[in-house]
Amino acid sequence: MDTVGFVGLGVMGSRMVKRLLDAGRRVVGYNRTKAKAQWLLDLGMEWADSPRAVAEAADVVFTMVTDTKALQAVTEGPDGLLAGLGPGKVYVDMSTVSPAASRALAEKVRQRGARMLDAPVSGSVVTLEEGRLSIMVGGDREAFERVRPILQDIGPVVTHVGGNGQAVLMKVATNLSLAVQMLAFSEGLLLAERGGIPRDTAVHVLLHSVIASPC
Repeated sequence: MDTVGFVGLGVMGSRMVKRLLDAGRRVVGYNRTKAKAQWLLDLGMEWADSPRAVAEAADVVFTMVTDTKALQAVTEGPDGLLAGLGPGKVYVDMSTVSPAASRALAEKVRQRGARMLDAPVSGSVVTLEEGRLSIMVGGDREAFERVRPILQDIGPVVTHVGGNGQAVLMKVATNLSLAVQMLAFSEGLLLAERGGIPRDTAVHVLLHSVIASPC
């Protein structure tokens, strides 16, 4: 079984690691603030002193950070994740960053002899903890098949959508669709209120209509 490395143990990343530990996987992790990861160490996660050390110790390495700047901080430099990658390793970034930044990073990973997948998620801490997270994956199909069982330990719905950068593009499309739906719901509610319908009544009707997508 591949050793899993994980860099970025924030709200989402830490819960992902817990699910991997619960599945019986060996996980080596790093977080900028070690104290925040203590509860994972108590559960059996092993600690590494840098992103590079995580990559050196693991067969499959994950990152889950806030944005492109944070991703650069953990991948670049002498102690960065890239420095620890080599032939045979797979790097999976689960952060939501720009498609261009993801593809550029994938090229740097290829230059190290490794392969990269972008694998952003759709869901929240609640859906993650309940085992209902959806994961989109972009990159080499063979690398995807290798890490699919690991991803399925994090979330049951894992979909390969294309090449490098296409999963983060799909995440942007998903977020856009969600924003439009929220805006449309708000406009519909406002229209009802302006027509004299109490807000609570309007919300009840909307949430029990086809708008709620019950099927």
